[in-house]
Amino acid sequence: MKKVYICSDSVTGIFSGIYEAWRRKDQEDSGIALAGHVEPALFCTYEEVEENREKAAAVDRMICRHLGGIAYQEISQAVLSDDPGRGEAILGTMLEARRIPDSRRIMEHLTHPDVEKVFELSRRVGSEAHSLKGFVRFRELKGGILYAVIHPKNQVLPCLAPHFEERLPKENWMIYDEAHRMFAVHESGRRWVLVWAEESCLEEFCLEELEVSEQEKRYEKLWRGFCETISISEREDKKAQAQHLPFRFRPYMTEFSQGG
Repeated sequence: MKKVYICSDSVTGIFSGIYEAWRRKDQEDSGIALAGHVEPALFCTYEEVEENREKAAAVDRMICRHLGGIAYQEISQAVLSDDPGRGEAILGTMLEARRIPDSRRIMEHLTHPDVEKVFELSRRVGSEAHSLKGFVRFRELKGGILYAVIHPKNQVLPCLAPHFEERLPKENWMIYDEAHRMFAVHESGRRWVLVWAEESCLEEFCLEELEVSEQEKRYEKLWRGFCETISISEREDKKAQAQHLPFRFRPYMTEFSQGG
């Protein structure tokens, strides 16, 4: 009888579920489901799994050691997607890797449905993160902190934060993912960290109207004026604009705000 492990919708939760499925004697009859997305089926038993950092870290190390860097990168991005079936696909990919002669070449086996799904989810997350690297707009607050808000479909902060840490190493900045209620926080000269809003006193601070610096207000006005000046209304192509700059990114971009 197949045993399905129900885990929380997080990286730690999914990897904790995979840990329990992997240590089961009959791994082939194991499955992963996210809490809130369970579809009861015949001849299945279900078990809830609590998040456990040590178990999740063990799975992370196992993927890196036995599946190699390419698979590790793909799985690390796929697990950040918004697809409720990503845990099942990752487990299936790991099980398939055991059947082939060289487990480090697992991502070449795209004919396998789970491997194909992991590959597709990874590309989806990577594509959104790549777009946001150009569309994120920081605002300077009165305290000198650079602050940005995004609303992505996937949990892309772990992909975005290293990019901005490299480019803004001497700045204090925060990026708030309001869709997943988490922050990437960077202190000048140190490494960035992830902070979940439910566990932080920063939640009220970031959900209130924030006061930007006077210099920021001037630059925002200049930037909006520049964008309006170079725009030629007679040559606007709304369809082409939507392809290059999706509407869902625009509410968080300075050039599309009304300003004050």
